[in-house]
Amino acid sequence: MTKVLVTGAAGFIGFHLSRRLLARGDQVVGLDSLNDYYDVRLKHDRLAQLTGQPGFRFVQLNLSDREPMSQLFAGEQFDAVVNLAAQAGVRYSLQNPQAYIDSNLVGFTNILEGCRHNAVRHLVFASSSSVYGANTNMPFSVHHNVDHPVSLYAATKKANELMAHSYAHLFGLPCTGLRFFTVYGPWGRPDMALFLFTRAILEGRAIDVFNEGRMRRDFTYIDDIIEGVVRTMDHTAQPNPQWSGDAPDSATSRAPYRLYNIGNNQPVELMHLIAVLEQRLGRTAAKNLLPMQPGDVPATFADVDDLTRDVGFKPATPIETGVARFVEWYRSYYKV
Repeated sequence: MTKVLVTGAAGFIGFHLSRRLLARGDQVVGLDSLNDYYDVRLKHDRLAQLTGQPGFRFVQLNLSDREPMSQLFAGEQFDAVVNLAAQAGVRYSLQNPQAYIDSNLVGFTNILEGCRHNAVRHLVFASSSSVYGANTNMPFSVHHNVDHPVSLYAATKKANELMAHSYAHLFGLPCTGLRFFTVYGPWGRPDMALFLFTRAILEGRAIDVFNEGRMRRDFTYIDDIIEGVVRTMDHTAQPNPQWSGDAPDSATSRAPYRLYNIGNNQPVELMHLIAVLEQRLGRTAAKNLLPMQPGDVPATFADVDDLTRDVGFKPATPIETGVARFVEWYRSYYKV
């Protein structure tokens, strides 16, 4: 039995991961601040699926609270930590940048310190496809340079990767960063496109379609994300003996450090996603065609070769299957 700290346990990915770990017999301490970035009721309803299950304990705590975080690590002695708590959202980072500093930088420092001082065997942390920023060479590879973020959110995720590497190098802390690509599915985040579109269409409102629908996203179904996270958590990061400072590879290191993309490896045009959703809902959406928003990128496309090679898994859920499952959940949850 493994004792795992899952931060962001009331969030979309954290909830699904906690449920999966409990199902296989792990002990899970779920941490969440339950902030009001989006509907807190949805977070409480996710938590209600976890509380009461054998092996689960919930702690309401903010990552940036240094002393309580230190006490939590010292008291629990986790085997592994999966850090999914973060201030999310590209556009919101233009409105409230301080929230990203507090959670994604200060909070992540407290995670690293907790792991360092309490012999955590493996830290797995959420990065994002947003780190690819201004890159246009696709598919995006973890071996590409990512020094040109186009949002503060992306910059904080890139910073997390660098901070983790320094702890892997200095203290031998095994760290693995996972760059998630547009995660969707049941119990998803209300600020994401699929959720926003579904709600608006069912309420008879027009949907905002940015970049006039010419966006392409590597939409990745939640079950595929969770499979990748669990396999990666069980595959502790190891040093790469072939790593060379003469030709440094950003995805590996002489330290116990790894980066992986988790994406569906099949980009989907936004207009195709909308068409699939319209078919599942039996309604046609009125569309407001709008320009690209600051901080957005026109396309994402994940190279997942490293993930497939190292943990033997590649996401593959088709958009049609994933959207159908989301719509089924949405109708059931909101009784529509």
